[in-house]
Amino acid sequence: SMADTLCEPLASRGVTRRSFLAFCGTVAAAIGIEGITEVEVAQAIEEKLLIGKAEGALLPVIWMELGSCTGCTESLAQADDPDPATIIMEYISLNYTETLGAGAGYSLEEAREETIKHADGKYVLVIEGAVMTACDGYALTVGDGPDHKPIPVCTPDGPLAEACKHAAAVIAAGSCAVDGGFVAAYPNPMGACGIQKFMKDNGIDTPVVNVPSCPVNPARLVAVIVEFILTGKLPALNGFNMPSAFYNQTIHDNCPRRGHFENGEFVYKFGTKEESMGYCLYPVGCKGPQTKSNCAQVRWNRRVSWCIDSGSPCIGCSCSDPTTTTYNWYDSNTPFLGRIKRVRLGSLRFDVTPVALGITGLMAAALVVHGMGFKITGRTDGGAPFEKAKEWEIKHGKVVVDEPAKTESATESAKEE
Repeated sequence: SMADTLCEPLASRGVTRRSFLAFCGTVAAAIGIEGITEVEVAQAIEEKLLIGKAEGALLPVIWMELGSCTGCTESLAQADDPDPATIIMEYISLNYTETLGAGAGYSLEEAREETIKHADGKYVLVIEGAVMTACDGYALTVGDGPDHKPIPVCTPDGPLAEACKHAAAVIAAGSCAVDGGFVAAYPNPMGACGIQKFMKDNGIDTPVVNVPSCPVNPARLVAVIVEFILTGKLPALNGFNMPSAFYNQTIHDNCPRRGHFENGEFVYKFGTKEESMGYCLYPVGCKGPQTKSNCAQVRWNRRVSWCIDSGSPCIGCSCSDPTTTTYNWYDSNTPFLGRIKRVRLGSLRFDVTPVALGITGLMAAALVVHGMGFKITGRTDGGAPFEKAKEWEIKHGKVVVDEPAKTESATESAKEE
């Protein structure tokens, strides 16, 4: 039935059955459920997500965009050459999305409110972007209230909290939604944080799935939704509420340049012969050894390539800690093309290298001053005389004064002994 009901509309949008099944294979691999195949993923999508079916309930999805660059929406729904992820997201009941929605203003906000009211806690809430809590919640507003004033989104009783409370699950799509990302970077004037922290601070206990990277990888997002459809539950999560199947190994573990790392073959400067030979990018800032993500498997841009294959070091965009905002992935991994990161002491930030050089210079200057003090006070005069010859040389009758001591082999020394 898939050929009749799903592949025809896919083909009408320029997606072949082969590319659709290849995408489903990627989703199956990303899900990590033993024995699941691309055909089962395709059937789940066809039976549960396809709009227009006479039977079966569509999965309602509310997609709220907070403080962001819209890159995660763009990653999922690119305007040209539609891919399977775009089609699938169009076939779910995407009841509310500011960027892709046809409605605006009151009508769009009404669609969100009606979904919350009638979905009976069976909808999925996708969050894109950072929660912005500054200015009494007015750092981020939406729609018009009864008094024709903007509605603050990120207050304890605002639209965001209401959507989180009644959802079956909340998916943080992209690193900004996980730990505040670029928006929460120091000094974080808008009080930005991730959705998990916002929910905890406001006593909301809806399950959260964090899917970090900048932007979100569409295969991972679809995989979470498909697994929820297949099993009725969320994927296995690690301590940061991230799907273990996506974030259980480092980029370094599966990096195609790891052999060069083991051989000590590195790129120290871009534009060099070493770069053209594909050597390891660790010295020019690659954060692969500290970043847990399966980018090498799911890849990007319809599985064509990914950062390191494209010649860029990993910038660690999946190194998100949803429990904090004080020093998030952006702060801790910049400068992206530098090996040594910045450190912070209170409100002050330092580059490690200049600080280290400064301390070295101060120590050297202090030693010079210390030595000059000894000379001035005469503490360098007198005392024990300097040894003009080493005890071994005197013993063996080979005293050499004011010249480097001549060495002999261990065998010759042993014979003389």
